Amino acid sequence: MVIGHYGFGFGAKKYAPKLSLGMIFIAVQFADLLWPDLLLLHVEKVSIQPGNAKFPLDFIYYPFTHSLAMSFLAAAIFSSVCWLINKDIRTAIVLGICVFSHWVLDLVVHGPDLPLYPGASPKVGLGLWNWPWLAALAEGALFIIGMAFYLQATKAKKPSGTWGFWLMIILLVVGHVAGLLSPPPSTVNAIGWGTQALWIYVALGFWVDRNREPV
Repeated sequence: MVIGHYGFGFGAKKYAPKLSLGMIFIAVQFADLLWPDLLLLHVEKVSIQPGNAKFPLDFIYYPFTHSLAMSFLAAAIFSSVCWLINKDIRTAIVLGICVFSHWVLDLVVHGPDLPLYPGASPKVGLGLWNWPWLAALAEGALFIIGMAFYLQATKAKKPSGTWGFWLMIILLVVGHVAGLLSPPPSTVNAIGWGTQALWIYVALGFWVDRNREPV
């Protein structure tokens, strides 16, 4: 689940027009933005399985970024800070939902590797990744629907608001497809450093949204 998270973020803009798309992208991808740092610090663990054609990563230990309890806590913190800043309860709730959506969407596609809480927790996952084409269709549909919601909710203030948006869409799709077709990463450190590229989409989200306005 990669572009599906961004699709959810695009759709959320319709319900929280005060939020920048960049901040929404931070929220929907907060777990995956924090995860590579914890990998590099050896706090969380993943192993590489080159022989697994469906998904070459085994998520051994990532309770701080991908457990149900910590996702709920992160959502509550995001919502609380948002409300303290702008005193808009709807915007705060939408931002919190965006944070929590990451765990829910991962639950659909992951195998049973998502912990419920840090510690000796049961692990859950519905395993849609076992049917790669079905997972791709579901994720693609979520991305397209979210993109349509965003285009309904905003309009370009200048030409860069139009071509910048489509540039971002192309980069998201190309990056997603490249990730699917690329060979497994060589080392865990390569995953940690390579995943930092997700911040590019955050920066693009802030920039594109500054060149668009709510309808």
